[in-house]
Amino acid sequence: MLRWTRAWRLPRKGLGSHSPSFARVPVAPSSSGGRGEAEPRPLPLSYRLLDGEAALPAVVFLHGLFGCKTNFNSIAKAFAQQTGRRVLTVDARNHGNSPHSPDMSYEIMSQDLQDLLPRLGLVPCVIVGHSMGGRTAMLLALQRPELVERLIAVDISPVEGTGSSHFPAYVAAMRTVNIPDGLPHSRARKLADEQLSSVVQNLAVRQYLLTNLVEEDGRLAWRLNLDALAQHLDKLLTFPQRQESYLGPTLFLLGGNSQFVHPSHHPEIMRLFPRAQIQTVPNAGHWIHAERPQDFIAAIRGFLV
Repeated sequence: MLRWTRAWRLPRKGLGSHSPSFARVPVAPSSSGGRGEAEPRPLPLSYRLLDGEAALPAVVFLHGLFGCKTNFNSIAKAFAQQTGRRVLTVDARNHGNSPHSPDMSYEIMSQDLQDLLPRLGLVPCVIVGHSMGGRTAMLLALQRPELVERLIAVDISPVEGTGSSHFPAYVAAMRTVNIPDGLPHSRARKLADEQLSSVVQNLAVRQYLLTNLVEEDGRLAWRLNLDALAQHLDKLLTFPQRQESYLGPTLFLLGGNSQFVHPSHHPEIMRLFPRAQIQTVPNAGHWIHAERPQDFIAAIRGFLV
């Protein structure tokens, strides 16, 4: 059975943040500023849970920057069918159908999961995080190791690399997209693609970004909170400094054609995750789960044996 979080419905204007009509995103007030130094509050994330055997640790998939939980739809379904495990896919804050907030950091995204996973009765679980989701998973394992039975970080490391150096330009390009009112949706989407193409020259990446351009009250709008991403992107391209280690089984699954994880990152990986294995999927770039889905599933299943 498929379950998801309660939906909200709020009006949107222009190319503002957006989510589909079955789960319109609320906007949470900032918990920073004001009187005192209040800690950022966890948000009620949007999720889908596939049922499975309760005696087996659930598998949780976390998407990357600009992504959403539907990136793992086919992977989650296949994994649930092949393993009999419960499988959870989650939208990070400011992504997909989850609420928007001006607060955005790995620390607060970890807090969101620390709130959600025990509430769903899914801990300890196997956390599989891609890119930004991988760093969120790493931090969760370091902060709350009792919640994480095993950790899998997909094509990302706790060391800043060069693979994401173009992300600020992507955010800036998306914020400047201008679509006049009244255009047919097919023409509007083509116009957005044309406007992005001068900065985002890779067609596959452009198509990936454009999955966030969705219909809202008869017009197209971004469902990402681009303002929050632009404000905090520098924090998302690095990993918080940590002294503790996660001693559970850990897999770093890398794309053979990707530049996101360099051999120079390995010492820091082993310092923070001393039981880490590093495995490479040949002929895969950064989005391993999309480019080589069968190899991706096989690698994770092999690690869980």
